[in-house]
Amino acid sequence: MKQFTHSARAFSSLFFTVMAAALFSLGSGGSCLRAQSAATAPQDRIFAPAPGFNREAASVVALLEQFHYNRNAVRPADYAEIIPNFMTDFDGQRLFFLESDKVAFTTRYSPRWVYNNLTSLGKTDPAYDIFNVYARRVTDRIKWALDKLDAITSDDLAGTDGYLYDRKDAPWPVDMAEADALWMQRLKNEIIGEMLNEKSLEDAGKNIRKRYERWLKNLADIEPKDISETYLTTVAHLYDPHTAYMSAETLEEFSIGIKLQLIGIGAVLSIEDDYCTIQEVVVGGPADLSKQLQPKDKIIAVAEDGHEPVDVIGMKLRKIVQLIRGKKDTKVHLTVIPAADSSQRKQIIITRDVVSLDASRARGAIHEVPSPDGKGTTPIGVITLPGFYDAGINDKGEPSPSATQDIARLITQFQQSETGIQGLVIDLRGNGGGLLSEAIKLTGLFVKAGPVVQVKNYYGQVQVDSSEAPEPLYTGPLAVLVSRFSASASEIVAGALQNYGRAIIVGDSSTHGKGTVQQLLEMQQLVPALARLNSKTGGVKLTIQKFYLPNGDSTQLKGVVSDIPLPSIDDYLPIGEKSLPRALAWDEITPSRYEGSALHPDLLEALREASEKRQQSLEEFGYFRKSIDWFKTRQEQKILSLNLDERLAQQTRDKAFKKGQDEERNRLAAAVGYTSKEFLLGPPKEKRRKASKTPSANTVPPASAEPLPESTPDAGDDKQPALPDQSSAIPKTLPDGIRLAGTSVASSGNADAQPGADASATGSDEATISDEQLEEDSKKLDIHLRETLRVLNDAINMARHPGPSVAANAPAPLTAAAVGRR
Repeated sequence: MKQFTHSARAFSSLFFTVMAAALFSLGSGGSCLRAQSAATAPQDRIFAPAPGFNREAASVVALLEQFHYNRNAVRPADYAEIIPNFMTDFDGQRLFFLESDKVAFTTRYSPRWVYNNLTSLGKTDPAYDIFNVYARRVTDRIKWALDKLDAITSDDLAGTDGYLYDRKDAPWPVDMAEADALWMQRLKNEIIGEMLNEKSLEDAGKNIRKRYERWLKNLADIEPKDISETYLTTVAHLYDPHTAYMSAETLEEFSIGIKLQLIGIGAVLSIEDDYCTIQEVVVGGPADLSKQLQPKDKIIAVAEDGHEPVDVIGMKLRKIVQLIRGKKDTKVHLTVIPAADSSQRKQIIITRDVVSLDASRARGAIHEVPSPDGKGTTPIGVITLPGFYDAGINDKGEPSPSATQDIARLITQFQQSETGIQGLVIDLRGNGGGLLSEAIKLTGLFVKAGPVVQVKNYYGQVQVDSSEAPEPLYTGPLAVLVSRFSASASEIVAGALQNYGRAIIVGDSSTHGKGTVQQLLEMQQLVPALARLNSKTGGVKLTIQKFYLPNGDSTQLKGVVSDIPLPSIDDYLPIGEKSLPRALAWDEITPSRYEGSALHPDLLEALREASEKRQQSLEEFGYFRKSIDWFKTRQEQKILSLNLDERLAQQTRDKAFKKGQDEERNRLAAAVGYTSKEFLLGPPKEKRRKASKTPSANTVPPASAEPLPESTPDAGDDKQPALPDQSSAIPKTLPDGIRLAGTSVASSGNADAQPGADASATGSDEATISDEQLEEDSKKLDIHLRETLRVLNDAINMARHPGPSVAANAPAPLTAAAVGRR
């Protein structure tokens, strides 16, 4: 079930902290590496910023101070957070640094020193100083762990001690003795973890050794630009959790997520035993059309046309992706080991072209929902929208797919189908947002021209953004399904339709709660001095506005509250804007003038009462509550036993529970499944060529529009003289640009992806396509969707059989005709 899938993903990320220790943001721009190559041992490498990067760094801070929405909230004293927060970005689980390291760094780099040197001179020295110590600590600790690994016996796994698996709120060890004790606990826990997977003690040690050796290798792959990006983003996060600095590479990935297009060969890649392996060939892409690549083929070398091949065995996937991508109509040469014959080496040439990421486009289905009286069914359309995208105009001058256009096409297909539809559900679960303009246009598919969202800038000026559609495309009953992962643009759409009384909102108790707007700024285009540099520069996502619904309410922190709340695991996880540090406050402004009002309380009460009765009586909700209760119990277990027998007993109980739940889910899905017909805008699933083995769960979905952090020191604070030409380098006003209303909510606040762990082991030459968003499991029990369909069906039947909630001659509820008529 999709609802449980989102939560399970967050659940697994919490338990991933047992294996991984820190968040690391890959990619950035502008630094240099003194000494040896990346293959050299990490402790032999000395990192330092590139000579020209100080100008870019200072320009980034100037942007924050001059244009961030909350620019007066950050003072030089707040820079006291930079050093510990940057340390946490790399060592979020408090495994490598010592408390004395924190004291030494914060003493050496006072808040005033960090602020003055960064704002006036663009100095980022603390980042490299701290990372050099981190790299040395990791290298020494992994060598220590490998030395101790073979000495652990079965007797060591029979004690009464435990391991705190999530240390994000724990202090750093006081000294090496405490760190050694912590790591001995960690090693025991990892051995037990392997043995729970039916590995012998010897095999467990081998697997852990291999993992730690990869950890060192991945650490060696970290580049100075990665450190720069992390440091400047740490600074940006003083303003709000959605403002960020992005390297040139990250900027490219970000653009792909908005446009759902890239230039490459069209293949999903992963790393398997140091080999870059084809997991899937994207239908209609260059690789598919060339017929030269097959799933499970291994790429061992990449070359530009006319250049020598670069060996990519053992190379970080992101670097391989960068080699394969390039300009449209250019050729890339690949040396491949065919899956059909591993003894062969094949040279192939593919011409790069635009690849459309259809997997992330809207998709739909018509469900036949049984009537409450058991007589017949009601056809209800469901459209799932992963994000608010728009590719703009392609190189042929033709419009490319956008979220609004795709939904309009699906609605038309529904209406022209054999059954038609009597109701429509827009599924925005997991939709982290995207382009603000798309949210406005999409809302116009369901209401007449009128206000959709209000935006307020730093000066308090309010702008009303309205739909310009003279008439709605779809006028029938409408519901919106949301989750705690529905953010920003999703909240604009859901909140506006709720304000107008056009749709009923069903799902988690509330949405994410992100009510800020960001603008994407490319540093080279913004600062002339940077444009003259010969190297690529990064960009900034800058929070410039807050948005408000037509009724004047902000969605910040509170989100959009569901009319019909459903039980959810998400309610027991630290998900949402409220869990993020330095999130902006909730407020409200004067309502705009719009024709509409909230749904009548009597109608809401009738629909809510019917849903609550089902939640108490239907077996599927009993099954779901049982899963939630189990999840809550496991969440409350902070300490893992380091006694193998106790863990084996717990595993036996967990397996029995899971088996029982799986059987119950399959039984329920088979007993009360709804007949449905799928509608896809991309290629049909049967035409997709992919490896028989599903790609790793660590496959990264396409980059999504993230929000930007906000705030800046007060203009009255004392500052050192600016860099030469610095004041003239930053424009007095921001240029027009893309406004973003989105966030990577699934990973917000997550700090468990350790550099050197295997979290980056999969990806693609364009952007990895998430199978979870594509494959419809026939056995899946999507409880939230099923109940949303029932709720909408209740509203449809109320119109057929008027009563206390719907007057005899009144417009049908949740229809365009009912808007403004209450």
